[in-house]
Amino acid sequence: MTSDPPVTDAVEDAAADIATMEIRGAATIARAAAEALAVQARETDADSPATFEASMRRAGRRLYDTRPTAVSLPNALRYTLGRMDGDDVEALRDSLLGATRAFTDRLDRAQRDLGQVGANRLRDGDTVMTHCHSTDALSCVEHAVEQGKDISAIVKETRPRNQGHITATELRELGVDVTLVVDSAARRYLDDADHVLVGADSIAADGGVVNKIGTSGLAVNARERGVPIMVAAQTIKLHPDTLTGHTVEIEMRDETEIIDADTRADIGDIEVRNPAFDVTPPRYVDAIVTESGQFPPESIVTLMRELFGESADRPWEEPTEPQQ
Repeated sequence: MTSDPPVTDAVEDAAADIATMEIRGAATIARAAAEALAVQARETDADSPATFEASMRRAGRRLYDTRPTAVSLPNALRYTLGRMDGDDVEALRDSLLGATRAFTDRLDRAQRDLGQVGANRLRDGDTVMTHCHSTDALSCVEHAVEQGKDISAIVKETRPRNQGHITATELRELGVDVTLVVDSAARRYLDDADHVLVGADSIAADGGVVNKIGTSGLAVNARERGVPIMVAAQTIKLHPDTLTGHTVEIEMRDETEIIDADTRADIGDIEVRNPAFDVTPPRYVDAIVTESGQFPPESIVTLMRELFGESADRPWEEPTEPQQ
């Protein structure tokens, strides 16, 4: 039995930086993984197609194991390793390098292209209501402003970490008039909004949107008020595991974000829960805007399959032996 082929220093360095969050953010993680795989493909000294494929799979596993819940990471591996094809080492290498180039080129264009698509949904004089902080959502506003449209914003604080303050700052830098409101005031001010504009942590195959806690409540209120909900998300946020019924895991964050130790002691014996995300059902979403265009939520599965395969493929794993 032969030992597993080694991974390159580039893969080890990328894996370590992703694991320690020196590299963070969906697009940055995805790029680092794809670029590390490209180095692995160029530097692997494989004497057979099987050895080359084993080398690439091992590199993929090393990267995947760093942060398997970061959906952009397995998507980068699916896109690149899933397009590896050929009858000899050079053909396999060329196909892998071509896939990594195509993937990183897509990343380079994604936020700009997404922003242009989203901007076309905004009209001159519109007011958007935001929740949390999303560079994808902000790109839609930025491109609308570049088109000469006058856009204003109602920004929710988005407690407990107040990411809305970051959104307010960046919108002001774009010249957008901003009104900051506490989260519980959202329903009151929805009558002044023309769109709810949010990002996404990930998007399920049924079009359900996983985003910062509070998004689903905002969506329900917006639907009751007749305010359309636009979700801006690059395709690396699509979650292929949900094709097979996998449920997206909701992270629970530290209770100290919402209550300090002294206050907790003063209150007495309580349980504290601090979920980071919630799931907005697709029936409350009007459009999902991506770099590939805008989609009704029920159609997002078609794009997911086109980019990442017909099922939750895991091309970094060793192939299973067919049963006799």
